[in-house]
Amino acid sequence: MHDDLLARAQTWLAEDPDPETRAELGKLIEAGDVAELAARFSGTLQFGTAGLRGELGAGPMRMNRSVVIRAAAGLAGYLKKNGGTGGLVVVGYDARHKSADFARDTAAVMTGAGLRAAVLPRPLPTPVLAYAIRHLGAVAGVEVTASHNPPRDNGYKVYLGDGSQIVPPADAEIAAEIDAVRSLDDVPRPESGWETLDDTVLDAYLARTDAVLAAGSPRTARTVYTAMHGVGKDVLLAAFARAGFPEPVLVAEQAEPDPDFPTVAFPNPEEPGAMDLAFAAARATGPDLIVANDPDADRCAVAVPDGGDWRMLRGDEVGALLAAHLVRRGARGTFAESIVSSSLLGRIAEKAGLPYEETLTGFKWIARVEGLRYGYEEALGYCVDPEGVRDKDGITAALLITELASQLKEEGRTLLDLLDDLAVEHGLHATDQLSVRVQDLSVIADAMRRLRERPPVSLAGLAVTRAEDLTRGTDRLPPTDGLRYTLEGARVIVRPSGTEPKLKCYLEVVIPVTGLTALPAARARATDLLASIKRDLSAAAGI
Repeated sequence: MHDDLLARAQTWLAEDPDPETRAELGKLIEAGDVAELAARFSGTLQFGTAGLRGELGAGPMRMNRSVVIRAAAGLAGYLKKNGGTGGLVVVGYDARHKSADFARDTAAVMTGAGLRAAVLPRPLPTPVLAYAIRHLGAVAGVEVTASHNPPRDNGYKVYLGDGSQIVPPADAEIAAEIDAVRSLDDVPRPESGWETLDDTVLDAYLARTDAVLAAGSPRTARTVYTAMHGVGKDVLLAAFARAGFPEPVLVAEQAEPDPDFPTVAFPNPEEPGAMDLAFAAARATGPDLIVANDPDADRCAVAVPDGGDWRMLRGDEVGALLAAHLVRRGARGTFAESIVSSSLLGRIAEKAGLPYEETLTGFKWIARVEGLRYGYEEALGYCVDPEGVRDKDGITAALLITELASQLKEEGRTLLDLLDDLAVEHGLHATDQLSVRVQDLSVIADAMRRLRERPPVSLAGLAVTRAEDLTRGTDRLPPTDGLRYTLEGARVIVRPSGTEPKLKCYLEVVIPVTGLTALPAARARATDLLASIKRDLSAAAGI
């Protein structure tokens, strides 16, 4: 076993084009570190939710230049087999460690394969890349990003010419082409021949951001903004200036790109502590709302003043607010969300007489809904301009929520007042998440197996009226690894995360509300129910 492992490591070392990972692997081989070598050579990073994502380092189970070159060669092979020969591939990248190198390698591989490649001028938000694909008539796009993952990670997100992320069977077909790459020596990588774009594409994207706002709408809401050490700041500030909003107060410590994300444990606005500096800035300056992007600015988080301090709104709350705003503005078209998001969107769409669709988790599915006008996912992802960006876009979402806050401000109201109105109109839809991060992935598999073998018959004293194993698919959904429980007045979905070592359980309770005065009691009841469901679900899953 050791000899085989060593041979594979040495073969990899001989091909590795990166002096850093070569040195790292050389030391592991020299030290005879079998455990670490086994971890890196136990397989290959798999094409997951939207491509590749993993920890930086040497070997096929890590993100590195060798893995990226193979991925790019696989994508090029797939495009050529599917009529893309000579077509344009646009490449974008964030400010993480190695992102610029991975983007350059991708452009070189595409050029060497007889495709045309164009690289965005500098680290920019993912939605700019998603926009550029359709704007430039490309056959595909690649974004080098690990979004909100820890600093040591990077990733590789693949879009096809429709401007949305890959879905089956394209992912499996690209993976097969990657597997067919025998040696990096077989992959031509010229030193030049691709285009580095100027700011024309970015300017076109920014010109389009104006279209998400209503002509002549109020633009008075004051914001505090954090880029979470990512690439959102310049583009968001430019979009806000164009729109005529007051200039956001920046969270200075997090404003500039920094691949080490020094002020946060995880650069994800949803993680505990990530918004603390933004809250401090808001307490000091008293804005109407806080807006945050994740590091690649495709997500948008919102916080509001509540009872003397600041509270982060849940993704489902922002999702409902944006939907209500668009309905009020007379939007037509389909409203869509993933199955793990709040059922409130369906109620809002139904009352407005609009078509409504539920999809599997991920914007690769939401973006494909026919006639889409608005789509959202509880993990802070919102698509408010599907004709421009067929993906989540944290810049245009920030504009739209700030427009809504401005409109309410003119009426002497707040985002929380509108949430109260929605609860009275449609019932209080309260959501929560039980999320378990693991070191050992078998913990997740064991929990899913336990739930499949012994599905709960009740949670929090509510009878489970329907238990669905989503691996079988439904009449509306393709198969996926997940479980859905329908209860009397509640819903639970359990699934392994597609991008992180986490088991995720999405909970929702719906409580009828007779009027505004009944809201406090309904909220207390919802909080109790969600806590009890969490406890009972944890026990049933053995986590």
